[in-house]
Amino acid sequence: MTIKDFTRTDNFFLLAGPCVIEGEDMALHIAERIAGITGKLNIPYVFKGSYRKANRSRIDSYTGIGDEKALKILRKVHETFGIPTVTDIHETHEAALAAEYVDILQIPAFLCRQTDLLAAAARTGKIVNIKKGQFLAPESMLFAAQKVVDSGNPNVMLTERGSTFGYTDLVVDFRSIPQMKKSGFPVITDITHSLQQPNQTSGVSGGLPELIETIAKAAVAVGTDGLFIETHPEPLKAKSDATNMLPLDRLEDLLKKLIRIREAVK
Repeated sequence: MTIKDFTRTDNFFLLAGPCVIEGEDMALHIAERIAGITGKLNIPYVFKGSYRKANRSRIDSYTGIGDEKALKILRKVHETFGIPTVTDIHETHEAALAAEYVDILQIPAFLCRQTDLLAAAARTGKIVNIKKGQFLAPESMLFAAQKVVDSGNPNVMLTERGSTFGYTDLVVDFRSIPQMKKSGFPVITDITHSLQQPNQTSGVSGGLPELIETIAKAAVAVGTDGLFIETHPEPLKAKSDATNMLPLDRLEDLLKKLIRIREAVK
């Protein structure tokens, strides 16, 4: 697949799914629900699920069900519903491994300056989605993207996911979206991670999920190409990022509102 697959309609595209793959039944249920919704609304859709969570606050935090097991579930989602999939990678050796199972490799925000990781992802030939570091100015993301391009892969997307605000909060500077779009690469807004409240004294990140609709509306209004939304049937029972995710049964209503905004500002 190529970047053009995401621009086949006048809608924004959507990367959505659970924070982490918790099991096959859960992943297939979420993928089926979202694929049905996005199919009706003519929104290009990518199923999102981390096969392993490497960036954890505590050593006893949940990381996943096992790399190969989770990656095989991501492949099954693709084969069952005919939708592309995306997952994070954290070290160079993971790029080739994950590329055997998914369509898009995602570079976590904390790792967006890791040259070897970006080059390894590029060499797979997959689309590479680079999340903007919480510590970076938007214009600095051009250098991260250029590392992928210079490694022989022009298929790059950039994702805004908030900027560090003090020690335990994030803010979204919506100027980042048009600034990064100047690069010519598609720009995604990570709605749910932008509402994290990291570094809590409990060792578990907090969040402000009641503002998901607000951030999503603003992102669409300023021209984001895509949206990234973590969603779960029962967020508070999720094994990772429980405080940030959108309840799955609220996704369709949100997307319908966002489509109206997109049509109004075109």
